[in-house]
Amino acid sequence: MTFIAPIKFAIDLLAVLLLALGIKGLSKVRSAREANRLAGIAMMLAAFGVLLNSQGTIGISINSWIWIICGTLIGGLLGALTAKRVPMTAMPEIVALFNGCGGMSSLLVALGVALFPSSDGSDGFVGELIRNFSIVVSLFVGAITFSGSIVAMAKLQGWLSTPSWTQSKARHFFNIFCAVLALIGGIYLSIDGQNGLFLIVIASSLLGIGVTLPIGGADMPVVISLLNSYSGVAAAAAGFVVGSQLLIVAGAMVGAAGLILTQVMCDGMNRSLVSVLFGGALGSSSVASGGGGEYTNITSCSPEECALSLEAAERVVIVPGYGLAVAQAQHTLREVTRVLENAEIEVTYAIHPVAGRMPGHMNVLLAEADVPYEQLKEMDVINPEFPATDVVLVLGANDVVNPQAKTDQSSPLYGMPVLDVQEARTVFVVKRGMSAGYSGIKNDLFDLPNTSMVFGDAKKVLGDLLLELKDLGVGSKG
Repeated sequence: MTFIAPIKFAIDLLAVLLLALGIKGLSKVRSAREANRLAGIAMMLAAFGVLLNSQGTIGISINSWIWIICGTLIGGLLGALTAKRVPMTAMPEIVALFNGCGGMSSLLVALGVALFPSSDGSDGFVGELIRNFSIVVSLFVGAITFSGSIVAMAKLQGWLSTPSWTQSKARHFFNIFCAVLALIGGIYLSIDGQNGLFLIVIASSLLGIGVTLPIGGADMPVVISLLNSYSGVAAAAAGFVVGSQLLIVAGAMVGAAGLILTQVMCDGMNRSLVSVLFGGALGSSSVASGGGGEYTNITSCSPEECALSLEAAERVVIVPGYGLAVAQAQHTLREVTRVLENAEIEVTYAIHPVAGRMPGHMNVLLAEADVPYEQLKEMDVINPEFPATDVVLVLGANDVVNPQAKTDQSSPLYGMPVLDVQEARTVFVVKRGMSAGYSGIKNDLFDLPNTSMVFGDAKKVLGDLLLELKDLGVGSKG
């Protein structure tokens, strides 16, 4: 079996390189799909490397191989069906679920090693202590990731609301109690590798629920990216448990990337991570903190009036939001922009870091409709261009275009970076009604004299707008 070690080293090295290339490729929409495939191949190689190492050390029976193959086929089939059938609007929920699955996988690996140890004691006291500590970290973070991700998915799906008691200080005592129990279980488990095992799992699971349950929809992009980081940390700890260098590297990369993304999301919302995790739902304090009031100067218009303004424009900026995703209107939007482009009207898309319900939600949504990546502009790039813009079309976005963030110091949104759409000559906001965004705050943009509301489902409004543009002959000469 001496040939197994160099083969495993080569497999792990190749997998690490593929994983690094995959993560690098995910930074751009054009290369993201191929990068995802590379990362998938890397994970398959990683799993094969672990099995190869196990075969060379403890051996794997025929029955075990049958279970492994069956589990792989069932998991692969479920993953393929999920990828094909889940709509883009449910992608945040799927990401949360996948984070939870990653946490549960790490938890089960650590649980299996703790319950069925294969060590003969040759590692010595220090080696045994490191192993037990790795099991504790994997169980603790994995349980928090799983339970927290399930709660996040349920809240995004609308299956679970935020209980009133979670907005009181009582939740802090509950979370501290769970954390202390998990610490006690971790100490016992670190000493002998068995006692305190299920105490840490149960306490950590309750802690994940207690931390995630109070968080409102406005902060969900931060929660999802943070849970992604947790899943990476749990995987890295599981790598120490099973002795997989690749799993350690992959988990560390995912954990670091998730943490960086979490900070980017916090900066985009002008919120600290501490306030997100321990401050409760943003919308629950909106009324008390300011930013309320009634609308006094709402102007509504028809798709026909909107089409006339678009026909006369030279530069148009589209601001996509979650309402666009809910209506599944990205393809209709692409048809509208093609008509405008054929009429030699410049079209760009303004992307806010936290638009939608997860990081990069709008980028993925528009990429699905074959929107050129060059037309997507980040907030810092597009904001200086709004004063020279003829028409801004806001589709289902709310808090990310609220001028209160810059004008009202009593508003909970004050200081949050937003898109300066109010600087454009004309703004059309497509919404089903006058309901507030996730923050629960009135949007002062709707009251401005250069803003007109086009009420209705985004897909229907865009369909009517497309017909009006074609009736006007816009783009027909292109």
